[in-house]
Amino acid sequence: MQLNQQRLVTDRAVLRSFNKILEVLEHQIRDLEQRITKLIEQDPLWRELNHAFRTIKGVADRTVARLMAEMPEIGMVSNKTVSKLAGVAPLANDSGKHQGKRAVRGGRAAVREILFIVASVVGRYEPDFVLFQKRLRAAGKPPKVVRIALAHKLLVRLNAKAREVRRRMHATPVCAITAEAGI
Repeated sequence: MQLNQQRLVTDRAVLRSFNKILEVLEHQIRDLEQRITKLIEQDPLWRELNHAFRTIKGVADRTVARLMAEMPEIGMVSNKTVSKLAGVAPLANDSGKHQGKRAVRGGRAAVREILFIVASVVGRYEPDFVLFQKRLRAAGKPPKVVRIALAHKLLVRLNAKAREVRRRMHATPVCAITAEAGI
């Protein structure tokens, strides 16, 4: 917001004030990002989730941090549930014989927002996302439907990766069991 306001101002004294505010904000943002990175690296589960999520080209620091903060249940619930929680699941509008359009609504706006942004990037680099996007466009789907479908597909992929990490982290190795039993 400060950058936008800065463009409207021509007075040098006011511009210097804006620059000071922007420097403070940049410093605070960098500090918070470093603290978040340290927290993620300190927790074994978060560290593994971070590495798993980053295997998808386009998923970076802010995406991982936002998902961990806003959606702690990722990997513990079904794809259908996680899609509803994020607000990218098509929900029926049916009654009796009437079948209405499936629309997305509700959910966690912050997660949905980041998914839309990241899905647009992933849709350019991940081969299966590129093909999926082309297939939807060739079928004549509107841009908004394509955007939602990509975000939904990305969330399902992230949920699967998180589920895999959680299973691997909670699996007890056989050698540890036999060592404890004295076998």
